[in-house]
Amino acid sequence: MWIAVTFLATIFQTLRTAAQARLRPDLSVNAASYVRYILGAPISITACAVVIWWSADGMPTIPTRFWFIVIGAGVAQIIATIALLTSFDRRDYAIGTVYAKTEVIQVAVFSAVIVGEPLRLWGWISVVAVLIGVVKLASPPGTPLRQIVHQRDRAAQAGVLAGAGFALASVGIRWASTSLGDHPALVRGLVTLAAMNTIQTIVNGIWIRIREPESIGIIFRHWKRTLPVGAMSVGGSASWAIAMSMETAAKVRSLGQLELLLTFLVSRAWLHQRHQRSEFVASGIVLIGILGVTLFG
Repeated sequence: MWIAVTFLATIFQTLRTAAQARLRPDLSVNAASYVRYILGAPISITACAVVIWWSADGMPTIPTRFWFIVIGAGVAQIIATIALLTSFDRRDYAIGTVYAKTEVIQVAVFSAVIVGEPLRLWGWISVVAVLIGVVKLASPPGTPLRQIVHQRDRAAQAGVLAGAGFALASVGIRWASTSLGDHPALVRGLVTLAAMNTIQTIVNGIWIRIREPESIGIIFRHWKRTLPVGAMSVGGSASWAIAMSMETAAKVRSLGQLELLLTFLVSRAWLHQRHQRSEFVASGIVLIGILGVTLFG
């Protein structure tokens, strides 16, 4: 079940990222990031209330540590989103995207150290395989791997920061969700998401209010373009949270790299774009790595 939910999350994330990128001509980096929170929070709270009302188990008991974990995860995701959008604004945005994909290995390390959910040996080997394949696929055509590794521009730095932030957020969501006891994964995931989105709306909203007060008005003036971003953000975030309530963050995020592989396959099958042999090899490495993490991690 967690595999299907993760696959759904990758679809939502792909659509949201594309829609969010289209907002950049009208919104600053911070404002474009804030759209997913200010519009996503009411939707996630409503979904949470409906699911709790529908569930026979009712509202789970929320321990104190839950709030500290959610605050930390929420702030990490805010920083990661801003860092990722910043990397897109740099000239070498592709390099930033590649470095953001280091999230795959970072989430595995954080899961082992923070939550105590290490992968087995073949799981670690598979994660490294996924990372190598994803980096190669996301790299600009003809760019040697050595050049990417030694890249030191701000896009690369922002990408690494984004990867770390998303990894910490994923581990935090898993940790917060499992602290809610034995309630269904759907309930735990949506409660975690609603709490996290609300905190992110407040924290990022204070920053926007101080630094860019005019941006909030722009977000609502362009509601026809910003609302879909909020809706897709909730769909993606809810799917990630539910999947991580079922399985470890390392496995879920590794499988989530199907997003890049699917994009590659669609461009080949539907758009008839030509690709180099090395890209097919990289796709095969990603697929083998994902299967390894899923089956043996």
